[in-house]
Amino acid sequence: MSRTRPVREIDETDLEVGGTSHAAAGVTAVAVAMKRAVDQMGVARTARTLLKLNQADGFDCQGCAWPDPDPEHRHTAEFCENGAKAVAEEATKRLLGRSFFAEHAIESLRERSDYWLGQQGRITEPMVLRAGATHYEPISWDDAFELVAGHLRGLESPDQAIFYTSGKVSNEAAFAYQLFVRSFGTNNLPDCSNMCHESTSVGLAEVIGIGKGSVSLEDIHEAELIVVAGQNPGTNHPRMLSALEIAKQRGARILAINPLREAGLVRFKNPQSPRGVIAGTALADLHLPVRINGDLALFQAIGSLLLEWDAVDHDFVASHTHGFEEYAAHLAELDWEAVLRATGLERDLIEQAARMFADSGATVVCWAMGITQHRNSVATVKEIANVAFLQGNIGRPGAGLCPVRGHSNVQGDRTMGIWERVPDHFLDALRDEFAITPPREHGLDTVASITALHDGEARVFVGMGGNFVSAAPDTEVTEEAMRRADLTVHVSTKLNRSHVVHGREALILPALGRSEKDLTGGREQRVTVEDSMSAVHASRGPLRPASRHLRSEVDIVCSLALATLGCDHVVPWAEMRADYGEIRRRIARVVPGCAAYDELVAQPGGFVLPHPPRDSRTFPTAVGRAVFTVSPIDVLHVPEGRLLLQTLRSHDQFNTTIYGLDDRYRGVKGGRRVVFVHPDDIAALGLAADQVVDIVSEWTTSDGSVVERRAPAFRVVAYEQPRGCAAAYYPETNPLIPLDSTAVGSNCPTSKSVVVRLEHSAGGAAGIASDAGALTPDGRGDGAKRRVDPDQLS
Repeated sequence: MSRTRPVREIDETDLEVGGTSHAAAGVTAVAVAMKRAVDQMGVARTARTLLKLNQADGFDCQGCAWPDPDPEHRHTAEFCENGAKAVAEEATKRLLGRSFFAEHAIESLRERSDYWLGQQGRITEPMVLRAGATHYEPISWDDAFELVAGHLRGLESPDQAIFYTSGKVSNEAAFAYQLFVRSFGTNNLPDCSNMCHESTSVGLAEVIGIGKGSVSLEDIHEAELIVVAGQNPGTNHPRMLSALEIAKQRGARILAINPLREAGLVRFKNPQSPRGVIAGTALADLHLPVRINGDLALFQAIGSLLLEWDAVDHDFVASHTHGFEEYAAHLAELDWEAVLRATGLERDLIEQAARMFADSGATVVCWAMGITQHRNSVATVKEIANVAFLQGNIGRPGAGLCPVRGHSNVQGDRTMGIWERVPDHFLDALRDEFAITPPREHGLDTVASITALHDGEARVFVGMGGNFVSAAPDTEVTEEAMRRADLTVHVSTKLNRSHVVHGREALILPALGRSEKDLTGGREQRVTVEDSMSAVHASRGPLRPASRHLRSEVDIVCSLALATLGCDHVVPWAEMRADYGEIRRRIARVVPGCAAYDELVAQPGGFVLPHPPRDSRTFPTAVGRAVFTVSPIDVLHVPEGRLLLQTLRSHDQFNTTIYGLDDRYRGVKGGRRVVFVHPDDIAALGLAADQVVDIVSEWTTSDGSVVERRAPAFRVVAYEQPRGCAAAYYPETNPLIPLDSTAVGSNCPTSKSVVVRLEHSAGGAAGIASDAGALTPDGRGDGAKRRVDPDQLS
């Protein structure tokens, strides 16, 4: 193999930082987490927050949705490195008040990077940007609510408003928010799930009758085989590694399926025990470096081999499934040449993986964005389910389907009705409980909302948390869409790009963080969240709020409703604002599975929502059984001289929040504008490692024309992965993703399947900013320097 320079590979000698657990993995991770926390919060504040993080009497982590152990099994330090970073970001002592906005014109803020904006601190009071103004200025809460209400009441139709939700919003706020929106008269409730696990929700709902995973944390611990597909838990769900460690110690095997061989799945060093720090635990027994978008073909091949070897649970198939004969007939004609082209794998490696399935009596399959953000993602999710059905790996201990959600309450928000296509039975329950007439026509999802704003069909955007502009695809189109709105409103804790790319008028409404005490209504309130495994529990922050001007999400929603709908509206908004227990009692009567909700969440650890496939092997599908499906193998064609790009996170970020400019797991330090490419592809393309290139995506539209999008000034980094594949961080690469390139059936953006070419950058290295706050010529991102550490290179 020819190589242009040494390639960054995973070497177990440097994997002390390869994973995290309840406290963080390895001495380096602990040190990084503690330093970041102390720098942002100070020693005393660090102790007060981290010792309450993920505890039964504390608050839920703002990061991922990995479940907590039972209260009696939790560690004193029940958090990971990135969880500590998330808390430090929110509970920082840095404050951002009116003087900051007086000093910084909106034009100057647009020139700053996402990282710089986020590091300025907590926003301390409501701010407004008037039409034609150059600076944000303070506004009272009452005036802010009236400004929003005036815009909403002035619309020709409620459907001209978009109400977006981030996955961190609590269940109480989410329930109140969707109730307000539907009382106003629209189902335009896009959420961040539209951009991540929508393919999971659609696919699983069709084949098992519910769009949620079917496992518990105990199932992970008891599994004989755990498959981790399209997921990097060491960075994105670090506490998952401790569950994998427990499973390994009990004899489980782990199969990793991912284009990149990520450090976190090689060896995990758990600082909760001396042995964990010194020796660590080897995790993945086999890694399949599947080509990007090759997962559907891979799971079909595994299913075909299981059928050939008769590794089938015939009783389960006969008693609980539908469509097996068609599925088996389809796989009997499997085109192995197409499988090998799609996956980039040798047949013997696929057979090794299939043997791991065949030898297992209880298998859990986990997946994340590497599965869900392709054009054929819904079909791929169904293919994973097919393999589970073959072996009866659903509804029994140690087995099941485990989509791992990336944001702490994104699943809970959907349970509470944040969905543009909520079923009629939910709307009926709202009608009966509140005497309202909710709209029945489906609303707009994220992609459709951007289109409506861009085309002038929507005029008001309200964002409940998150950073919509940076999270959405096709950045140039998204930004133009936001600029065409009459009003953009963001309920936020910190400054982000969505505040500086705005409508003709703009509002920032600063909310309490999850780490802060909520004394709304003169009493100490609690909120609730739901994790990836349908467990619901309470969350109470320990800290005094960053400012006396902050309001809770529930307060903001109910106050908006009162201002818009009037004090005489049939819904008791004032009562719900003053006592969140009133919201929970309404949830109990409206949301399926939530009877006695207020009482159940008062218990330590909360409760688990019902899940018929998991609980009783009953499947609320159209046919009353688990459904085998048949899908064609779709081999994505990549033209000569092009690469297939996936966007991903660095280890120093959570979704669009950038904690820092390093990715020590991949050997990057001081910046983010890098593109990882196989060394042989670098040579074949006539490039060199460390060369600065523009990434150009190519999208063929429905009329056959090719549209190009360009993200300038990325440094080429040699990195082991399948030939023809590449990877780079988002949101810097979101400009490359066409708005109309979405998954069939879910409309989820295809952020993991972007056909690109690399071109020499006209600006060269000068196009990459050297300072953490400046922008590259396209107005996005930071510079990056490749750290060359001989001990980490092979």
